[in-house]
Amino acid sequence: MQRRVHADEGMRKGSDVHQPYVRSETGIVGQVDARAVPRYAGIGTFARLPLRHEVDDYDIAVAGVPFDSGVTYRPGARFGPSAIRQASRLLKPYHPALDVAPFATKQVVDAGDIAANPFDIDAAVDEIRAGVLGLLTRPEQRVVLLGGDHTIALPALQAINAVHGPVALVHFDAHLDTWDTYFGAPCTHGTPFRRASEQNLLVKDRSAHVGIRGSLYDRADLLEDAELGFTVVHCRDIDRIGVDGVIERVLERVGDHPVYVSIDIDVLDPAFAPGTGTPEIGGMTSRELVAVLRAMRELTIVGADVVEVAPAYDQAEVTAVAGANIAYELITLMADS
Repeated sequence: MQRRVHADEGMRKGSDVHQPYVRSETGIVGQVDARAVPRYAGIGTFARLPLRHEVDDYDIAVAGVPFDSGVTYRPGARFGPSAIRQASRLLKPYHPALDVAPFATKQVVDAGDIAANPFDIDAAVDEIRAGVLGLLTRPEQRVVLLGGDHTIALPALQAINAVHGPVALVHFDAHLDTWDTYFGAPCTHGTPFRRASEQNLLVKDRSAHVGIRGSLYDRADLLEDAELGFTVVHCRDIDRIGVDGVIERVLERVGDHPVYVSIDIDVLDPAFAPGTGTPEIGGMTSRELVAVLRAMRELTIVGADVVEVAPAYDQAEVTAVAGANIAYELITLMADS
């Protein structure tokens, strides 16, 4: 149960933000009451949730990482966090498909953005790792990152590893992101999971790519990916085994290991996510992606990201809306676990 809170009551001590939050009977501070403040008004936090400093403690932190210096084609994902937050204003407190009220079950906050050096990728990786680690002050806390390009997954996994040790990875993407270097740079948005494997951040042979498609440099790309310990669920496989088959393969692969979920928005077909840096035809539908995610509710998801939303290429916020709703699915899974 939730109750409405007057603006003065809903404002946390030390805050200069007057927002009429909805509060659960257990004291969890939820969203700004849409019946008191229209959804298009007020400060644009994710899902109109309280800022980190407005609550005493939190269970799940949503943080932006506006970094895209690791892209190899179209830039612009640095503006992804703000676009996703704007598109999240329509999210509501109850998830009917999973029968969960995530913002009343767990204290979820918007932790703002993790600033990272836009001119030095190595420095940015260090800063992002420190920023994510700063949000994980106890093992029960979870983080959902809004990218930014896929480079941010490497420092995120480094921070997760410091708290939980090696984890399984479920990676939704059109691309493998296990290439070695690009123009001699070891850390780009195409290399994070090779580096993660080399750094022993992942449980060997317990990680999966889902939605892979498009052209490659060489057949060796797939062979090297397998040697790193990944299995691939190609997008073309969905036509053969269906969504249920994808779910079965992912759950069997992960087993009972803690898992990090990394979602490149280009796993969706450009019809569903045009606003991204490296679009590939023949992708998943948003319904297919959501179905796979919801089937992961029994897994222990310790962290997640939604990356590569580039609003400059978007149409009518289609991609940003997809990103916001995917983040909502991940938060709900974490709240339900």
